[in-house]
Amino acid sequence: MPTVIEPRTNKESKPQLVPPASNEPELFAAEIAMEKNSNFFPLILIAGLVLVVGGTIYYFVKSARDVLTIPVATTTVNQVLKSQAPATIRFSTGNVTSSVNEKPQDPHYKLLAKAGIVTTKAKGATALTVTLTDAGAKLLGTIDGVQKTRNPDGPTTYLVPLAVRTLVSVDKITMIKPHLAQVDYTWKWTPNRLGNQFEASGSLVKSFSTWDRATLIKTYGVDFYNAGPTKVSLVVAEADNGTWKPYVE
Repeated sequence: MPTVIEPRTNKESKPQLVPPASNEPELFAAEIAMEKNSNFFPLILIAGLVLVVGGTIYYFVKSARDVLTIPVATTTVNQVLKSQAPATIRFSTGNVTSSVNEKPQDPHYKLLAKAGIVTTKAKGATALTVTLTDAGAKLLGTIDGVQKTRNPDGPTTYLVPLAVRTLVSVDKITMIKPHLAQVDYTWKWTPNRLGNQFEASGSLVKSFSTWDRATLIKTYGVDFYNAGPTKVSLVVAEADNGTWKPYVE
C-alpha cells in the first residue's frame, strides 16, 4: 500500500504558554512575618508599661520610706534632749577659799544652806567651812549623775544635776526634701528634788535680793523649771544607716 505522508507546512508550532510560578508561599511567609511583628510590638509596649508602673511604685515606696514618721522623730528628739547637759549646781565641802573656781561669798552656798543640804561657817573674810548634812547626803544619793571629786589636801567638790529636758510632744514634721526634715516639738524642764529648791519662782529663791537672784539664775543653776513648755524647731537629716540626726551644713 502506498505510504501516506502528511504534508509539511512552513508554519512552526506555537510554543505552549507556561503558567507563572505561584507566589503564594512567599505571600504566606510575608504574612507570617507581619503577624510575628504585629505580636512583638504589643509585647514591647507591655514591657515598657510594666517598667514605668514598676518604677513609679518603687519611687513612691522609696519616697514613703524617706518620710520622717512621728515615732522616729520622737526617738530622735529624745536622743537630742538627752545629749544636752542638764542644769547643774557645783559646790564644795570642807575649807572653801576664794579662787577662780570658788566664790564662797556668792549666794549659792546660802541657798544650799536654806535647802538643808549644807551648813556653813565663815572662816575669815573670803572663806567658808562647808559641811554636808545627813539630809543633804541622803538627798544626793537619790539623784542620778552626781559627780563627786575628792581632793587629798583640799575640799570635796560636787557637781549635782538639778533638772533635765524632757519631750512634751512632737507637734509637726515638715519634709524639706527626701532625707531632710524640720521637726517642731515642745519640751519642758523636769527638776529633781534639789532642782525644786532652785526654782526661780520658789519661796527660797524669792527670799534673796534681786541682785543675788540674778546671780543665782546666771551662774548657779537657778531657773524657772516650773514654767510653761518651750517650743523648738530642729532640722534633722537621715543618715546612711536609716537614723535621723541633727542636720549640720
